[in-house]
Amino acid sequence: MMRVRMKDVLTQRRLVLAITLGVMALPVQAADANADLNRAWAAGYRAALTCSSLWNGAGKSLDAIERDELTGIYPEIESDVRALKADVGETAKQVRVRYRDDMPPRVAQWTGGEGCVTLPIGASPPPVGDIAPRPNLDGQSWPLGDEGARWPTTRGYGKFQRATVAIEDFGGRTSSLLIVKDGRISVESYWGGHNMHTAQRTFSVAKSMAATLIGHAVHRGQIDVTSPAAIAEWQRPGDPRAAITTEQLMRMASGLTSDTAGNRTDAIYMGGASVRQWTVQWPLLNPPGTRYRYANNDTLLAVLSLKAAQAKADGVLNPSAFFDRIGMARTFVEHDKDGDYILSSQVWTTARDLARLGLLYQNDGLWDGQRLLPALWRSFVTTPSGPQPAGMFGYGAGFWLLNKTDGVPADAFGAFGNRGQYLIVIPSRQLVIVRQGYDDDKNRLDIAALVKAIVAADSAD
Repeated sequence: MMRVRMKDVLTQRRLVLAITLGVMALPVQAADANADLNRAWAAGYRAALTCSSLWNGAGKSLDAIERDELTGIYPEIESDVRALKADVGETAKQVRVRYRDDMPPRVAQWTGGEGCVTLPIGASPPPVGDIAPRPNLDGQSWPLGDEGARWPTTRGYGKFQRATVAIEDFGGRTSSLLIVKDGRISVESYWGGHNMHTAQRTFSVAKSMAATLIGHAVHRGQIDVTSPAAIAEWQRPGDPRAAITTEQLMRMASGLTSDTAGNRTDAIYMGGASVRQWTVQWPLLNPPGTRYRYANNDTLLAVLSLKAAQAKADGVLNPSAFFDRIGMARTFVEHDKDGDYILSSQVWTTARDLARLGLLYQNDGLWDGQRLLPALWRSFVTTPSGPQPAGMFGYGAGFWLLNKTDGVPADAFGAFGNRGQYLIVIPSRQLVIVRQGYDDDKNRLDIAALVKAIVAADSAD
């Protein structure tokens, strides 16, 4: 039995490498394949994170990228990431990282308003310049722009001072903290050279953005999330996956196999594999809707279903156009080489843009009097349905629930991302909380404690 399991593991690793490199067979020893794969992925990781950090938003220095983005990473690639060097082409907005003398370098190419594309090994960069520039909304009134965003204060952070002035007491390494009360910013602080225009990777906060885009399509009558997901590869007669709904994908209840807990999708994030070739392949393991298993693939498949539904309705999936409507003009939704958006993790945004997303939900899908989400969408994404995760947080449809946290209102919900990215919305308190960071396994923010302290401060009026 052990030999069979080991064979399966080695076969899976070879499959991943084959998909990543775009070849049919790899007649190499497993140990060499793993070493080559890790080094190729490390090069892709350095290229991607350097590209996005440099040109999405306000940009970061190479030293800051080294300190923030290239720390706290997966241990199997960390030493290679450290050893490899990035060749930055400022004119072409391209980052190249060579990992072997006999192979082409890994390349990440900035595309403009949709961030960077990480290419498969040997692929040619996509044409640049065909994407419309993002609008400059800075001079508009808050929340569309930045004018009048802050509550005037005369004494520090006002009533939230005790809860937030020592942010390090809550753990982790914080880069930004915003508290929006009654629609305007009460607290806004940055660390490590960040400012209100610094875009940072969202990690899985992007999943909540994906749920928002799906909600907008529901409002426009372009998709029914209770119907089977529109995944073309599942439509052959007898394929049981054809019964999986978009809602089940949003609720992490697809029943699909995933290779690891959390389903890291390294082949997409670091290898340059396309979203479609990586996600549609997984077989069914459990009846849809019966098991909760957090998986990047589920969100990516939900977005593929959204894209197909919009195409059928003569629409085009354009995340930037939607986010620009609510002032999130410094939010970069990145895609793969085929143009499919990686809305499970690869989005870069600012703290103020996250606050704008929170305000859209605080206002129950209304923006400046115009409805962008269905009237019951907030209730839908924050209502647990079916299987739930173990632990202190519940799960809705693309959003986490703080319904088990003492001292926090029952309607509190949020978008959570790795390394300490949080957007918390508490409609009953007219509170939106944004925290971005660079946490690692040894030092993580206690988000429940932070939210509890902010709610207590708000209650002390």
